[in-house]
Amino acid sequence: MAAVDGQEGGNQASSKFARKDAFFKKLSVLLTTYNKALIVHADNVGSFQMQQIRIALRGKAVLVMGKNTMIRKAIRNHLASHPKLEKLLPYVVGNIGIVFTNDDLSAVKDSLLANRRPAPAKAGALAPIDVIVPKGQTQLEPTQTAFLQVLGIASKITKSKIEILSDVHLVKKGEKVGSSEAVLLQKLNINPFSYGLELLRIYDDGTTFSPEVLNLGRDAIVGFFLAGVSNVASISLSVGYPTVASVPHSVATAAKNILAVALETDIDIPQVQKIKAYLANPNAFAAAAPAAGGKAAAAEAAPVKEEEDTADMGFSLFD
Repeated sequence: MAAVDGQEGGNQASSKFARKDAFFKKLSVLLTTYNKALIVHADNVGSFQMQQIRIALRGKAVLVMGKNTMIRKAIRNHLASHPKLEKLLPYVVGNIGIVFTNDDLSAVKDSLLANRRPAPAKAGALAPIDVIVPKGQTQLEPTQTAFLQVLGIASKITKSKIEILSDVHLVKKGEKVGSSEAVLLQKLNINPFSYGLELLRIYDDGTTFSPEVLNLGRDAIVGFFLAGVSNVASISLSVGYPTVASVPHSVATAAKNILAVALETDIDIPQVQKIKAYLANPNAFAAAAPAAGGKAAAAEAAPVKEEEDTADMGFSLFD
């Protein structure tokens, strides 16, 4: 009997080692094949929901879940040949998973968000959002009025059903859900929470950043870039150090200085001749301006005259 138990224990140990070895090999391939990854938090995600997420990611990304010690060990084993992977280590904490991909990160993020599932509020759970019970008629029987009074919810009886008179902030974000609050939400058939893989960090070829960056549109990114170029140009001009961003401003300033010097001296260059002519005889330019304006004004006035001529045709609407 002891021999049989020893054999079973040996088989279990061998099977466990084989699973670990297979996991290390799989993770090693993923770490060296993919340049992008999303680190996700996997609390309150059931096995069936996890299966649905894997199906949604098929062809676009690969989701890996495992013990953090094994994931960290696999990453450290590749630091010699892939030192950029060290950026992942600080985020391998808690109940996390890694979604490897070479596709567009925003598309993978959208697939993860599309697979969130509504869930009831369980007693003792921390509320990820504020829970508001809307005012209005419910399907609760009048016998439940006392239960609402205990929670401090004003109500009345309307057509043999309980009506809540005003919106109620039942649970605040970050607070634990009480048993009474959980029962009430269940009675009202309200599933206030939704659970899925939560994005914690984005890894892109050795760089990590917050998931909020993926929400930025093209216009926002261009705006940030232009603001940065403007700051570089301002600093370069202030310290007198020419850069690609500051050279256009330096050239424009130099051109203005050349024109100013040419105007104050007898230096004659083609670019300043028209300005000198205007300063010498401004009336000639002023006389030409009304002529063009007069024609335009006459053209604009013509339709008005036509409207005045056709306004009075000698009859009224009541003739």
